[in-house]
Amino acid sequence: MNGLWSPRPLLIAGPCVLERDEVNLAIASSLAALSARLGVSVVFKGSFDKANRSTAQAPRGPGIERGLSALQRVREATGLPVVTDVHDVSQVDAAAAVVDAIQIPAFLCRQTDLLEAAGRTRKPVNIKKGQWMAPEDMRGAVEKVRRGGSDEVAVTERGSFFGYGELVVDMRGLGRMKTVAGATVLFDATHAVQRPGRGPDGSSGGTRADVPALLLAAAAAGADGFFLETHPEPMTASSDAASMWPLNELESLMERTLAVWHAARETGAVRWSTP
Repeated sequence: MNGLWSPRPLLIAGPCVLERDEVNLAIASSLAALSARLGVSVVFKGSFDKANRSTAQAPRGPGIERGLSALQRVREATGLPVVTDVHDVSQVDAAAAVVDAIQIPAFLCRQTDLLEAAGRTRKPVNIKKGQWMAPEDMRGAVEKVRRGGSDEVAVTERGSFFGYGELVVDMRGLGRMKTVAGATVLFDATHAVQRPGRGPDGSSGGTRADVPALLLAAAAAGADGFFLETHPEPMTASSDAASMWPLNELESLMERTLAVWHAARETGAVRWSTP
């Protein structure tokens, strides 16, 4: 199948929420250069709204009109395809008119109306796996998108709840999701190291230092691609600062990750099929 999620390996990367144009374009330009140097397909991700923060004081982003305009400028300046989150059915058509793909946030991965509306756009759709969901349960989410009309669906593992304020990743879940859902399977290493609600003012904390170990493990376990939030100055990022990966360290991390990804396939360590 030829499509946005088809190239292997794939990288979705960008800031959490969209920032000022100069920051968005600096990140996107670096990602475009990384794509050319490493031969990995890159999709730029930026959210126009973070409607699921723990507190009302948390930054939400520029809003749909300004955010979609910013994403359009990223695509025009760099040639990268772009993806953004939608939180409500009313946002889907406006987003689909601008972006190359639609993303469903983890907390909304069971919302039937939203999933079907995303499918009706016939755009590629990425569904973030809910932190409470078993890998096999994502089959229903994928079926809802396909029932809407989109055949190109990805599912993204981002860790599961373990007690309060911590996440744990079971790498076996990547193959299990692939088997039951028949979709592209991605691994989100930056959200997987979050500590929900443990940051300042109820925002998410995180352990950035754990990102490489989880990313390399996912490459060995057979992920089709990866999802990373990145920023030139992570601690100044508007959202998810504690888990954001430094932009100037991204290429070296991806070099190591791609080496493991290819080795796992060459040695036969990855045994489940790619759709």
